[in-house]
Amino acid sequence: MATASKEPLTDPLTKDPLTKDPLTKNVPANGMPRDVGAANAGASGSVRVEIFDQVYNLRGSDADYILRLAEYVDGKMRAVSEQTSTVDSVRLAVLAALNIADEYHLLKRKLEAHSPEARQRASKLASALDEVLEDTRRTG
Repeated sequence: MATASKEPLTDPLTKDPLTKDPLTKNVPANGMPRDVGAANAGASGSVRVEIFDQVYNLRGSDADYILRLAEYVDGKMRAVSEQTSTVDSVRLAVLAALNIADEYHLLKRKLEAHSPEARQRASKLASALDEVLEDTRRTG
């Protein structure tokens, strides 16, 4: 059984707060949701999750979000495990982290890339705004 506290999710090494990623889904890479536990608010202040057959107690204010992250990581590790002959869980975790980092950077690049039409339109709008501002300055 999982429990959650009102504290923000933090990085276990740096103790820095982690932010929620709205793109994170509740489905691992193989498309099959995996049940890693249920979330209930409790006094212990932690969420119990299982990732690649290892149990972790994580602190955070949103137990459902923590469980979704754990399911996602578990799914990635299992997908990597099925594709490689590696049995070393640390090596699988690194390969899964690389896959997740690749997904993140591809999505980030996609969001940051603007279509040529949008850039052209923004340029035209900026020019029109500059003209209006110049006219306003002249007429005072």
